[in-house]
Amino acid sequence: QVQLVESGGGLVQAGGSLRLSCAASGRTFSDSYMGWFRQAPGKEREFVASVKWSGDSTYYADSVKGRFTISRDNAKKTVYLQMNSLKPEDTAVYYCAARPALYNSRHSTDYPYWGQGTQVTVSS
Repeated sequence: QVQLVESGGGLVQAGGSLRLSCAASGRTFSDSYMGWFRQAPGKEREFVASVKWSGDSTYYADSVKGRFTISRDNAKKTVYLQMNSLKPEDTAVYYCAARPALYNSRHSTDYPYWGQGTQVTVSS
């Protein structure tokens, strides 16, 4: 089993920045992808970004490309999401997820392990 705990959410003004953290514990897989998803009220959960535990491959949704950066610290088993130039439409609950697989996926149903989520609110 893999346990994921997110932190770092909060309230920020438009144009501001936040950094989310996702600490993994339990069994972790070197050939796995860590993803960030978000879900706004009344909307479906959507892909934000993902990174492979080993290697430099990163993936982003078009809506956050150039503003968000995903990174990982293997020694700390932690994945980060640096969010800059935040917009009100970025307001959502942000979830960390893990996918033990050789290939990336942007579909939430392909990730079997999830954290509890952290709220990000961007005021205009």
